[in-house]
Amino acid sequence: MEELVIEFHLDAASRLSPYQQLVQQVRHALRLGLLSEGDQLPKVKDVVAQLVINPNTVLKAYRELEHDGLVAARPGVGTFVTATLAGPPPAVVGSLRRDLRKWLAKARLAGLDGEGIEALFTTTLHSAAQGETA
Repeated sequence: MEELVIEFHLDAASRLSPYQQLVQQVRHALRLGLLSEGDQLPKVKDVVAQLVINPNTVLKAYRELEHDGLVAARPGVGTFVTATLAGPPPAVVGSLRRDLRKWLAKARLAGLDGEGIEALFTTTLHSAAQGETA
């Protein structure tokens, strides 16, 4: 049995459509170095069975990734990563992930739930991008 490099999940509360969530998850995995050139994405039938979604949803996501030059379909074989996205080295990502997990634990202890954590993170990210310091 082949080892899965990425396992998809869907968030019913997301503002993104299911196919956009799949595309985003692949792009995030490429950016963080979790997927590399040559890695195979899960077969459409496996994603359909796991997530209980329409095959056209998965096909649409894979087609968009192919259009972006990130994957290539090999008929009868599967869909494979053909390019990666720039991101920090895996060691840096690991260190940042550990720091973020500590921060998340601290935020939960302070009483924030998932939605509150997301709101704080999103607004802080946005204000940092705008050059605000506070």
